[in-house]
Amino acid sequence: MSYERFESHPPAQAASRWKERLGQYWKLVRGDRPIGTLLLLWPTWWALWLASEGVPSWWILFVFTAGVWLTRSAGCVINDYADRWLDPHVERTRQRPLATGAVSGREALAVFAVLMVIAFALVLTLNALTIGLSVIGLFLAASYPYLKRYTHLPQVYLGMAFGWGIPMAFAAVQGEVPAVGWILYLANILWSTAYDTWYAMVDREDDIKMGSHSTAILFGDMDLVAQGVLYALTFTALAMVGTRAHMGPLYWVGLGVAAVLVAYEFVIARRRERGPCFRAFLHNNWVGLAVFAGIAGELALHHPAA
Repeated sequence: MSYERFESHPPAQAASRWKERLGQYWKLVRGDRPIGTLLLLWPTWWALWLASEGVPSWWILFVFTAGVWLTRSAGCVINDYADRWLDPHVERTRQRPLATGAVSGREALAVFAVLMVIAFALVLTLNALTIGLSVIGLFLAASYPYLKRYTHLPQVYLGMAFGWGIPMAFAAVQGEVPAVGWILYLANILWSTAYDTWYAMVDREDDIKMGSHSTAILFGDMDLVAQGVLYALTFTALAMVGTRAHMGPLYWVGLGVAAVLVAYEFVIARRRERGPCFRAFLHNNWVGLAVFAGIAGELALHHPAA
């Protein structure tokens, strides 16, 4: 009796193919690299805690936290779709699913659409102003990747897109976006431009060869000076937020710790090498955490019932 027909397991093979497919989608949305989600999450939480003067309601916290992951993932997908001509020629990105052909452009657009539909469905549970602002957020996220072909300032636009959760958070909690919300948004644009410039410094040589643009190319030999200015302006804006929000000592301690962490980034990246510049970029996670700890700690101390 032959057992050959029992050696083939079509269901198992199908399951294996689906597992491999889902693995490619997971890489496409950067599920294996959470740093982008964290860099988007911290400013959103800054805004939620400041707007709520303490811990926000559980539903608003859930909507914005889930929305951060969904919109960041969607942003990665549309970024890779826009860069599918560039990524195969860049050392850091040549193994991405769209660059290798493991995922097609049509599949990527479908994943992007699903993620954005889920994110928008969550936003629909909030007030009308927040819903209206989310439409602007969708435009910012979808259009950002194309700027690197036409301008040296895609990092600034990234800050605008990454930080749009800030005015949305104030709108969801307070029904309006006060001046302090817009100042915090400006602070995030400056911070995002700075940390994404570290990231752009990793790819600078490849981008120059391919005709792509970035702040790292624009700043040239003055890149470290420009970084110093960007971070100084970031902390100036955050200081204005603290003053307007009448924050106490724990907030300022948080800013002080964040400033020390930023200073260390310049030590890491002082020779402008690829690896150290990438580590400087990653290090901004701790900067965002330090600022959040200052905000949350201060509000917990002085607004315990909030």
